[in-house]
Amino acid sequence: MENTPIADAIKELLESKPIFENRDVLRSTYVPDYLPHRDNEVDALLKILIVALRGDTPSNILIYGKTGTGKTAVTTHVGKEIEKAGEERGILCEVLYNNCGVIDTQYRLLAELARNFGKRIPMTGWPTDQVFAEFKSAIDSKKRVVVIILDEVDKLIKKGDDVLYNLSRINSVLENAKVSLIGISNDLKFTEFLDPRVRSSLGEEELIFPPYNADQLADVLRQRAEMAFRSGVIDDDVISLCAALAARENGDARKALDLLRISAELAEREKVEGVQEMHVRRAQSKIEFDRVAEVIKTLPTQSKLVLYSIMVLDKAPELIRRSGRRIMSTGEVYQIYKRMCDMIDIDVLTQRRITELISELDMLGIVNAIVVNRGRYGVTKEITLDTPQDNVYHVLSDDLRLQSLIDMRPDSIQMQLG
Repeated sequence: MENTPIADAIKELLESKPIFENRDVLRSTYVPDYLPHRDNEVDALLKILIVALRGDTPSNILIYGKTGTGKTAVTTHVGKEIEKAGEERGILCEVLYNNCGVIDTQYRLLAELARNFGKRIPMTGWPTDQVFAEFKSAIDSKKRVVVIILDEVDKLIKKGDDVLYNLSRINSVLENAKVSLIGISNDLKFTEFLDPRVRSSLGEEELIFPPYNADQLADVLRQRAEMAFRSGVIDDDVISLCAALAARENGDARKALDLLRISAELAEREKVEGVQEMHVRRAQSKIEFDRVAEVIKTLPTQSKLVLYSIMVLDKAPELIRRSGRRIMSTGEVYQIYKRMCDMIDIDVLTQRRITELISELDMLGIVNAIVVNRGRYGVTKEITLDTPQDNVYHVLSDDLRLQSLIDMRPDSIQMQLG
């Protein structure tokens, strides 16, 4: 029996020489035994939590820093070491990690915490006070220290800070157990929205993680590359380029790791022996497209329609050009937008609201909108499309509400609306 084309492709891919030894070490979820350039942060956190191994209650901690600065990695790493040291010394110390971007309500958080101690809590249906009581009785059943890590804690407080208030004061109603909270956030200002009592009790200690510079990121990548790749498939120029590109974006180690991993995946698919700088450039474009695509996908229909109007105008040859890009005004965008609304029978928003939606697209980095004063003609925005047209078209074409417009392509709409 002859092999199918797919079977042949599978065979060829499996028999080709892999670039990776272990690609998982290049993912942000992997925590190595040693974290380069985070000795000071590890030491500071360790000094706060070490009292747990004496049976005392560690201070509550707030940890701040931009994305990819090692906050989660350091906290979970130190937490594991504290747990391990507790086991060796016969001290019951448990560190619980929770991502509040996923578990984002107080009910779900308390239910998840209670489940860690064997309590069966339904996903919904109980009063929150009852769930809290179950959690409290579960942890207080033994003499122990419980450290609760709340990653992306700012996402939790968008639904209220009652759970933080209760958890930060739980020690006053416990007889055997002791609880400490660690809140992690990318937002330095999120505590402004907290009840002052919660703010003071949650932020007994504060740690700020600085961004990595290019040299530090290169060290992080070299450490992971030794574990991730076969010998000789990657050189230092590739690592330096990944580090430099990520350093330009706030020193984000996650971005650097993603760049290196995707670069290697592109090289592996091409069946070449090693990773080259061109693979890094291609990986950067892919990551940027994926980021923009995700943002555009989540836009409401009206914002997508405004974006498509800008894209249609970007095709117009009569528009002024600056630095190779076409410039359009708010009024021009609004005229196209209104006619499009009529074509697909959707409510027309006011020009003031459309101006606000354009500002939101600007903040997201999809378009560029600069306010200019045209003298007696008033104030307007000069708008340019900051995202490649093909990328915008590719994402918007998935929206069924816009399908009849998308199928016509921008140049066809321009002719019809002209």
